[in-house]
Amino acid sequence: MLVLYLGYSHPIEFPLPEGISAEVEKQTQVTIKGINKELVGQISAKIRDLRKPDPYKGKGVKYANEVLRKKAGKTGK
Repeated sequence: MLVLYLGYSHPIEFPLPEGISAEVEKQTQVTIKGINKELVGQISAKIRDLRKPDPYKGKGVKYANEVLRKKAGKTGK
C-alpha cells in the first residue's frame, strides 16, 4: 500500500499489486520496482494520472526524466 499526499483534502491510498514494490527515496521521489516491465509502467502511469502535471505551474506527479513545457499565462503572448 502506497499512501500519497498530492495536495487534495485527503491522502490517497494506492494498492500495489503483487510483484511490485515502491521505495520513497525523498519526500518527492518514489521509485517503482518489479520484474514485469509492462506492469511497472502501467502502475507508474496510474500514479501519474492521480495528479497530472499542470501546464501553467508545473505542479503534479511527473516522471524523473520528463521535461514539461510551460504555457504562458494571460499576460504572455
